[in-house]
Amino acid sequence: MGNVLLETLNVQVVGSGEKFLVLAHGCGTDQSAWQRIVPYFAPYYRIILFDLVCAGSVNPDYFDFRKYSTLDAFVDDLLNILDALGVDRCAYVGHSFSAMVGILASIRRPELFTKLILIGASPRFLNDGDYLGGFEEGEIDKVFSAMESNYEAWVNGFAPLAVGADVPTAVREFSRTLFNMRPDITLFVCRTVFNSDLRGVLGLVKVPCCIIQASKDVSVPTSVAEYLRTHLGGRTTVEILKTEGHLPHLSAPALLGQVLRRALSR
Repeated sequence: MGNVLLETLNVQVVGSGEKFLVLAHGCGTDQSAWQRIVPYFAPYYRIILFDLVCAGSVNPDYFDFRKYSTLDAFVDDLLNILDALGVDRCAYVGHSFSAMVGILASIRRPELFTKLILIGASPRFLNDGDYLGGFEEGEIDKVFSAMESNYEAWVNGFAPLAVGADVPTAVREFSRTLFNMRPDITLFVCRTVFNSDLRGVLGLVKVPCCIIQASKDVSVPTSVAEYLRTHLGGRTTVEILKTEGHLPHLSAPALLGQVLRRALSR
């Protein structure tokens, strides 16, 4: 099973260091999103790259709608990859969706992770009473309707908003990986994400965490980073990037690379 999963999810291990570093991309991208980050760390780490099963670079026949209706199956994939590679300790960098996956994986197997670095992370994207997740339910319903009625138009509108900063190459790259995804899979995973609520389990995380958040992100308000800092159970720090957008690894890789290096050295 392990080797089949490694092949299915296009797992690669690159770099010449001794310690393992996992770079886990978010929904809407694939492992190529890390291409400008990898050179900063390849001399010092063995970097594990893989594609989420929902990514356009993975054969969509492998996407089981029943199985992947919760985050738990994505957690299973991550842990099975690490087990298949014989990894017993690693640092983990997860973007957005994969930040949530990393949180759950660390609760299940805390001994595997030396540190979690969570970029653009949110335990819940929907507003709820005093909690400001960034979206009202009605807004999300409109997004889902737009995705269903005209996926191409939705991507063309959403990609620049998500990137935020005026970086046309990042918009093109994010658009490319969104268009690579099968629209019904994109919509299904987005529904899974927006229906998720990890607030109740944050205190179970004992692994040290670093939250990296852009100063302006259409998907995640900066208040969410502070919420995570105060509710995660382990020692947690917050780094606010002086940039815009939800995808700093695409739009500001040099800035993110510096912050990641600092976070990993602590």
